[in-house]
Amino acid sequence: MRTITAALSLTLLLAGCSTKEYAKLEQSYEKEKVYHAKLIKTEKAQMYENGLTKVLLTATYLNEQNASKNAAQEDERFIVGLYVDESVDNAQLNDFNLTLDNTPPKEIVPLKENDQRLKLLSFKAPWNRFFLVTFPYTPKKRFKLIFESDVYGRKELDFAKKAKYTFTHTAF
Repeated sequence: MRTITAALSLTLLLAGCSTKEYAKLEQSYEKEKVYHAKLIKTEKAQMYENGLTKVLLTATYLNEQNASKNAAQEDERFIVGLYVDESVDNAQLNDFNLTLDNTPPKEIVPLKENDQRLKLLSFKAPWNRFFLVTFPYTPKKRFKLIFESDVYGRKELDFAKKAKYTFTHTAF
């Protein structure tokens, strides 16, 4: 009887302490939920010259995961952040090409610094310029955002309409 009472007391004591910490953790998670959801859908690519970063591209996939097979076929939308080193000249700036599985964008809209959509981004830097890039709908569940430059080469950013680990069965 004494053993049962001691075990119950210890269980209640531990449960009471962990409940307070769990509540704090849950509040913290709920506060940052959007941040983490966007972080999962963000990729980055760096292009180097002589070991120095000359171009940094970040892209966040904006479309929500849709479980319904009859869901509307909406365009694929990204917020793309672009940093170009100040030593890169204007002729090289026109050299960049961005495609989604070799399909050119329908629209590229520059975003202002105070744009509300930028508040949702998980990876942003004050020196980046941001663009809302819209591509035609693709039925593929996985696709590549391809960033090319004659000077700096080619980088591919992998995106998926659902969690990427469901395709690879490995953690990232």
